[in-house]
Amino acid sequence: MSGTRSTAVSDLKSHIGFWMRFVSNHVSQAFAAQLLRTGITVAEWVVLREMFELGATSPSIVAERTGMTRGTASKLVDRLLAKKLLTRTERADDRRFQDIALTPAARRLVPTLAAIADRNDRHFFAALTQAERETLLVLLQKLAQAHALRKLPTE
Repeated sequence: MSGTRSTAVSDLKSHIGFWMRFVSNHVSQAFAAQLLRTGITVAEWVVLREMFELGATSPSIVAERTGMTRGTASKLVDRLLAKKLLTRTERADDRRFQDIALTPAARRLVPTLAAIADRNDRHFFAALTQAERETLLVLLQKLAQAHALRKLPTE
């Protein structure tokens, strides 16, 4: 094959992104499977957890806080309304706008779901020391900030 140039191709497993995706997929899939046993999806968990801090708010604020499109947030709100985990009320000052809030059942459920997330993290990251876990968290947050990543993971 004279006259053709050989191009070096990096090894798949030499990429940090490969390993991040590899670990992330396994962590995320295990968490999603555990959540589904409660009847909640990861996307629903993200909305419920954000609303736990926010209190009553609008679907557009939920979309903004999670980085979801308004359409995606609206569909999730509808699903959570159907599951009786949210309430929706029209605003007295402008009927075009609505407030949504967690039901008492949702307020009781969120700590249970958070405990599942905590157990999943402990399981997957137990091989790391506390200092290594803290360093990993700081580094991942630094990368997210450097690239202005806003959309919360929901898959």
